[in-house]
Amino acid sequence: MHDAYLDAGARVVVTASYQVSREGFVAAGRTAAEADAALRTAVDVARGAVTGRNALVAASIGPYGAILHDGSEYRGRYGVSRDRLIDFHSERLEVIASTQPDLLAIETIPDLDEVSALVEVLADFPGIPAWLTLSCSDGAHTSAGQSIEDLVTVTEHAPSIRAVGVNCTAPEYVASLLGCLSDAGAPALVAYPNSGRAWSPTAGWSGEGTDVGEDLVSRWREVPRVALIGGCCGVGPDSVAAIARTLSD
Repeated sequence: MHDAYLDAGARVVVTASYQVSREGFVAAGRTAAEADAALRTAVDVARGAVTGRNALVAASIGPYGAILHDGSEYRGRYGVSRDRLIDFHSERLEVIASTQPDLLAIETIPDLDEVSALVEVLADFPGIPAWLTLSCSDGAHTSAGQSIEDLVTVTEHAPSIRAVGVNCTAPEYVASLLGCLSDAGAPALVAYPNSGRAWSPTAGWSGEGTDVGEDLVSRWREVPRVALIGGCCGVGPDSVAAIARTLSD
C-alpha cells in the first residue's frame, strides 16, 4: 500500500498505527506486548517502503476515540479524565519514539481537551517533529464544537509541533479551516481531507462524497503557510497522483 502511494507521487507515508494501542489490543483479546510489536512493525514497513526514495515516514498517532469503535474520533467529548488521556498517549508515544520515525502524524483529534493532553505528553519527546491535525464538523469548528483558531493557542508552547491543520474532514470545509488557522498565526499548515463521505461504526462509509480535485487543491495551496497537502480515508492513489500533479510546480 505504501508503494502504491509513493508511486503516485506521495512524499510522506503515514504508518498503519492509527488505531494500535495496548488498551485496544487487550480489549480485543490480544496482549500489550503484541500492540507494542505492531507499532514497531508499522514503522519498519513504512521505512522499508521509502528506502531509496525522496520521502519521509510519519508515524500515525490517532485519538483515544479510535479505540472505542463508535465514531468518537468525529465527536470527541469522551467522558474520560485528562490523566487517562495522558497515560494512553504516553505509552504509545514511548514505543513509537523508540523506532525513530522522521516525524509524528498526530491525527484525527476531535477535541482540544485531547490536544492539550497531547501537548503535555509531547514535552517528553522533544526530538521528534510533529504535525497535529483535527477532525472538524464544519468550516470553523472541531468535531467537539470548539473554535478551530484555538488550536494555535493550545499548541503554541509545544515546540515539537511544527505544523497544525485538519484531516479526515470533508474537503469542502478545508479552505475555510486553513484560512482560520492561518489568520490565527499557525506556524505551518497541513491538510489531508477524506473523500467527504459520512462514517458509521456499523455501516462504514456512505454518501457520494466530494472529489479532491485540482480546483480544491489549488485553493488550499494559496493559503499562507500551507506546507503539506494529501488525502485521508477514501482518497486513494489515483487521487494522490492528481494532487501531486497539481503541486508539481
